[in-house]
Amino acid sequence: MTESAVHVRGLVKRYHGTPVVDGLDLDIAPGEVFALLGPNGAGKTTTVEILEGYRARDDGSVTVLGEDPGKAGRAWRGRIGIVSQTATDASELTVREVVRHFAGVYPRPRDPDTVIDQVGLGEHAGKRIGRLSGGQRRRVDVALGVIGDPELLFLDEPTTGFDPEARVRFWQLIRHLAAEGTTILLTTHYLDEVEALANRVAVIAKGRVLSVGDPATLGDRASAGAVVSWREDGRLVEEVTANPDQFVAELVRRNSGNVPDLSVQRPSLEDVYLQMIGKTQTTDEPQKESA
Repeated sequence: MTESAVHVRGLVKRYHGTPVVDGLDLDIAPGEVFALLGPNGAGKTTTVEILEGYRARDDGSVTVLGEDPGKAGRAWRGRIGIVSQTATDASELTVREVVRHFAGVYPRPRDPDTVIDQVGLGEHAGKRIGRLSGGQRRRVDVALGVIGDPELLFLDEPTTGFDPEARVRFWQLIRHLAAEGTTILLTTHYLDEVEALANRVAVIAKGRVLSVGDPATLGDRASAGAVVSWREDGRLVEEVTANPDQFVAELVRRNSGNVPDLSVQRPSLEDVYLQMIGKTQTTDEPQKESA
């Protein structure tokens, strides 16, 4: 069996004696795009920072790219890329200057001009970062995260502030990286982003994993009852059924092939996610835990 890119067992992190990550287990395969979902304060950002080696854990075992991130050295850091929630602050430098500077830190960086084009900043490469819009500065963060050609890329709310065109370009970049074998850990509140990009998703609340699966089947989504609606005798009728194909076929037969306003809706990823977390909210974690 191929070694996991990320292997976590019994992860615990406490603040003032209160656990915000409470026995979390996680496995991410090499080359996988893995999404982490949960309400604010669920422990996502804390978990990711532990995996990145920026925050110490209180208990449990963690292996990232074969090493303990709490003890790993510079060579290991050269193998990961990070796009955090904090925006780049280099207002007097141009986009090209910043990206080229960061490229010099890594042993085998990507071509800076290619990366700048991939994040949609080719026309702004000579512009000072202080003069960019918020969404454009976020694209710089993404460029800095991928410039080192990482084996594992951490993306924490990467498309905040992006316009629709920028989000589509970002999705194309992530698919390109994944096709090349980059492992990607994504935290986001955009569920359409999860459906578009993720191979698997984990939902966490109160520092524990509630469910893990691919977006189409998470939480028994694929087998959940579908809502079939149609108009009959001038009124809208709805029926929940576990066998929508069979039910629709019967409706068509009863109505001689004409079923007005017929629609079939299965639970969306958002429906399943909201049902899982319910009203679960944690407020004991510090305010920086906002993912």
